[in-house]
Amino acid sequence: MTLELDIAQSLAGRLLAEPPALEPARELVPDWQPLRPFERPPVPAAVLIALVRRPEGHTVLYTERSPDLRSHSGQVAFPGGKIDGVDAGPAAAALREANEEVGLATDDARILGYMPTYFTGTNYLIVPVVAEVLPSGPFVPNPGEVHSVFEVPLMRILDAGSYGRFRISRGGKEHSTWQIDHDGHVIWGITANLTRLFRDRVVGEVAA
Repeated sequence: MTLELDIAQSLAGRLLAEPPALEPARELVPDWQPLRPFERPPVPAAVLIALVRRPEGHTVLYTERSPDLRSHSGQVAFPGGKIDGVDAGPAAAALREANEEVGLATDDARILGYMPTYFTGTNYLIVPVVAEVLPSGPFVPNPGEVHSVFEVPLMRILDAGSYGRFRISRGGKEHSTWQIDHDGHVIWGITANLTRLFRDRVVGEVAA
């Protein structure tokens, strides 16, 4: 699939125009089943799938989390985090986090739409926010949260051949996620699964 320069037009009808409603916890099925049931409601969160406009074509922005973080240290992630009470919604939360993590200026981003919520085995209910970004400066990782920042060409993300499987065992149970290897980075887990869901939506392999 070849995307037009106006990526918003290319993705029209493939993304949700408004943030999805947060489903009742009893109706949610996590991406992997923890050993014990959750004892609290899911935590609303948002991530930014940033389509960065470069002279050679769009790229997708990723971060490598700091090895000093308590959770998911060293893993590849989209910019994002919890939706705070001060946030106007998932888009505001995702853009705030992107600004805090890599210095992405809010005015550089144009929200294109949303994907359905993604419920994790760690009890987070994530709203993926898709935006086109025309950066006014370099992305600079916040050393307290992010070790490095890198971009993957969008055409590579859209190529089904870029994906393998990553297998992991938790509590004696094995499950797998999608995996993408790029320039020494291994993208797996939630981030790879969301990337694949985005890819399938863009190429029209799932219903909008």
